Amino acid sequence: MEYGRRTTAAGDSPTSSISLDQPPPPAVILSPCAACKILRRRCGEKCVLAPYFPPTDPLKFAIAHRVFGASNIIKCLQELPEDQRADAVNSMVYEANARVRDPIYGCTGTICHLQNQIGELQAELAKAHAEIFNMQCQNSKLFEFISIRNVPENSPQAEMQQLPSFDENSSSNYFTDEANLELSNWETLWT
Repeated sequence: MEYGRRTTAAGDSPTSSISLDQPPPPAVILSPCAACKILRRRCGEKCVLAPYFPPTDPLKFAIAHRVFGASNIIKCLQELPEDQRADAVNSMVYEANARVRDPIYGCTGTICHLQNQIGELQAELAKAHAEIFNMQCQNSKLFEFISIRNVPENSPQAEMQQLPSFDENSSSNYFTDEANLELSNWETLWT
């Protein structure tokens, strides 16, 4: 049997008549996976690499093979359950691409670069939030100042603004001034 050619059932020729009751048999194209093409070996039905390295994407296996080697890829895939193998292949191909771009750090260099960018962007965001808060405070002070200037002087609001405000740090304490308190009046209330 030759690879890459259409095969039909034995004894049938492509020109023989096909009955109308049965659909034509599907054409089977046998082609080795990209891994077996690169390794120049026969691709069997139970090839571990075939589901993950299709013949249409030989570069995917070539990069992973260059960094990890075929035997390590096969060994890794055989140790994993089938539902995790696709993720493992994607990780190996990503790491291999990163190693080709940066032979020293690989994907760790990419991760560090992205973490640095995140830190810089978080600092910029915090600075922008601080500027927004500062502008909001300035706007509220400006609105207070404008509203104070627009109040007529004979209105009750203007009189409230002229009253002295209570300051905790001031030396005059309105509540404990003994000259203003008559202790005799208070004593009769408590006895």
